[in-house]
Amino acid sequence: MEELRLQIGGVALAAELILPERPGGLVIFAHGSGSTRRSPRNRAVASVLNGAGLGTLLFDLLTEQEARRRELVFDVPLLAERLEGATRWVTARPDSRRLPVGYFGASTGAAAALRAAAALGELIRAVVSRGGRPDLAADRLPDVSAPTLLLVGSRDPEVLALNRQASAILRCPNQLTVIEGADHLFTQPGALALFPALSPVVEMKEKTAQLVALIGQAVATA
Repeated sequence: MEELRLQIGGVALAAELILPERPGGLVIFAHGSGSTRRSPRNRAVASVLNGAGLGTLLFDLLTEQEARRRELVFDVPLLAERLEGATRWVTARPDSRRLPVGYFGASTGAAAALRAAAALGELIRAVVSRGGRPDLAADRLPDVSAPTLLLVGSRDPEVLALNRQASAILRCPNQLTVIEGADHLFTQPGALALFPALSPVVEMKEKTAQLVALIGQAVATA
């Protein structure tokens, strides 16, 4: 693991990059409100992805001082800008610039991931949202081109309704999967393993389908 300080937008953001030997892709994580790169759920998913031969980048979307300011925690355009900056940085590195890139976002981080994916276009090959708030990126949803997988717990009815609306707005290939028994944070024991292997999102190119499926299966295995 490579511990880093990303210089983005005039601030230094702590980050952790893992690139297995001959990685098949790179997944960049966008954590939710009140969380950091140290999110145990995200780390569990990242570990499974690393074992499957994918690289992972986990980083703090805000500095410690910024994270204390509620208005910044929910500033999705700012979070998306930070995610875009991290994406441009990692895709400029010689050891990762040719890798297909996917986003894995949770809660507000999922909104940031969708907004960043809309801005970066074909650079982003897949987006996976866990308990996401796509409504916070509603104005950019029609511009997302990356195939998108929306994972929502059945015990999170308000967010489930928001994701159903988002699925109808998205113009890219997308799939909404409801995880029976899981709440918003997937905190129940075994919640991340409450669903079977995920079918690929329809009409995706083969490598992109594989990337989405690998991320989804990592969530199921973690």
